[in-house]
Amino acid sequence: MTGRSLEAHHDGSELYVRTGTPTLGDSVPVRVRVPSGSAARAVHLRTVRDGEPEVIEARLDGQDEHERWYVAEVEVHNPVTPYRFLLDEPTGYRWLNGTGLHARDVPDAADFRLTVHPPAPAWAQDAVVYQVFPDRFARSGAQQSVPDWAQPADWDDEPLAAGPGVGQQLFGGDLPGIEQRLGHLERLGVDVLYLTPFFPGRSNHRYDASTFDHVDPLLGGDDALVSLSRALHARGMRLMGDLTTNHTGADHEWFRRAREDRSSEEAGFYLWTEDGYVGWLGHASLPKLDHGSTALGPRLVDGPDSVIGRWLREPYGLDGWRIDVANMTGRYRDQDLTHDVARRIRRTVTQARRDALLVSEHFHDASQDLTGDGWHANMNYNGFTRPVWGWTAPVGTEQPLLGLPVRRARRGGASTAATMREFAAVLPWSVTAAQWNLLGSHDTARIRTLVDGRDMLEVAVGLLLTYPGTPMVFAGDEVGATGTTGEHARVTMPWDRPRDWDEATFALYRELIALRRGSVALRRGGLRWWLAEDDVLAYVRETPEERVLVVAARAPWSGAALPPVLARGGMPEALRGSEPVRGADGTVHVPGAGPALTVWRLP
Repeated sequence: MTGRSLEAHHDGSELYVRTGTPTLGDSVPVRVRVPSGSAARAVHLRTVRDGEPEVIEARLDGQDEHERWYVAEVEVHNPVTPYRFLLDEPTGYRWLNGTGLHARDVPDAADFRLTVHPPAPAWAQDAVVYQVFPDRFARSGAQQSVPDWAQPADWDDEPLAAGPGVGQQLFGGDLPGIEQRLGHLERLGVDVLYLTPFFPGRSNHRYDASTFDHVDPLLGGDDALVSLSRALHARGMRLMGDLTTNHTGADHEWFRRAREDRSSEEAGFYLWTEDGYVGWLGHASLPKLDHGSTALGPRLVDGPDSVIGRWLREPYGLDGWRIDVANMTGRYRDQDLTHDVARRIRRTVTQARRDALLVSEHFHDASQDLTGDGWHANMNYNGFTRPVWGWTAPVGTEQPLLGLPVRRARRGGASTAATMREFAAVLPWSVTAAQWNLLGSHDTARIRTLVDGRDMLEVAVGLLLTYPGTPMVFAGDEVGATGTTGEHARVTMPWDRPRDWDEATFALYRELIALRRGSVALRRGGLRWWLAEDDVLAYVRETPEERVLVVAARAPWSGAALPPVLARGGMPEALRGSEPVRGADGTVHVPGAGPALTVWRLP
């Protein structure tokens, strides 16, 4: 991005790369657009074949008064084939890669990529995911016995924010309660229900499973999951599960058998030390699994009868898995089997359901784990959540930053866009297009607590529903739930607390979800950044059929005239926010209102 003009551009979307997954040996035409005022005398394509760079000249494929298009063929000689563009200019040369134009040499990490690995199922790009923490969503009224580990809580109690008892507060939500409230999900406009673990454990979060064979009776048992799954599918909705492949609970039947008999098959499922066993991050309650065990694979991840496979089959019919602590699965000291485990899980998922989705949890740079043959996508904390948190942070905020011993920093638009571009650029476009973008989850503070006022909430939610990837909403955000930590944010849904139910916030989420659903460009289009200034972020989402301009402003700004290439063809249509203004010179202007979210369909 240079000033308020548009630079040469390429991404992996349909305008630039033909749809479909290539096979080895295919020749794939890739296109790049260059502004008509560019000094480029020629455009070349650089690929890497078996580790050795090759450069070929791109040919002119079309031009008009605003821009020139070039095309060149990439031979898919390797399973993941990187490429970037070289612009030959009178004053030197510039490289175009996923992070933009550079008048210097750049490493290969941010090159564009063609991959032979199939992308996430097509429905993922059109989806809006709704995350539910089962204990806190809805009670069915069924009689429940209180387990010995639990501290019963009333539905209207405030969750503990930290310290002893955060994992033991039991509010009594269950799967039949969720099924009774599916009308709320339909009204909101979401179509994928993602449940945090439904296996029994000795905590309210259930990431400490005691078995993978049954649904927790506290949630209604196996029959309740079958009923919920069928009710969702009857409404045209989908169901995602949550599984820990990194560890089990210390009360898990496998681990009990392992401790009773160290010569048992199950003993080989876990990592041991001279003093005992390895607990995940030192937690004795969460013994870490050893994926070097040949016997563990068929039980947990390999084949239709594994844990991964059986819950995808009827009568449960899950539509995919989110894998907890995916970044640490199979990793311990000199053992690194993460990619092998991911590929095996992917194979099992695909064999069970060709259209099933596989999403990883990874809080930092996941690029080395997202090459396309394992996880379809990741929970996009670093490529979306953190930069949006920083850009929408109140002035002088003292709020702590998740995972670091510092407060949140208020960032400007340039650094925010640079961060988002850098994390997207190191992934194949097919992965970027399926990333789960989120403003918060059961592990973070609530977005309503993190931003200052409803106007800034509107801007943040606007980015969530217009940025490439799959939006994920944590249950309660849509009615204004608050919370300072992950545990404190696990509030119950205020079905009978009108004071805690913000109808205006619900209307905002519903409106923006509908806006996304009504635009193929917002669901499936590429991403072309236009503005990244202190108080404004603006980008174009585009397909061959539609162009949509998104302008997010966190404060009043100077406004800007649309570049001719965006303004050609007539006046934009305001889908949301300010109407376009035509100046005396005929240029179309974006007003400088803020905080505000403006969305225009360009002619």
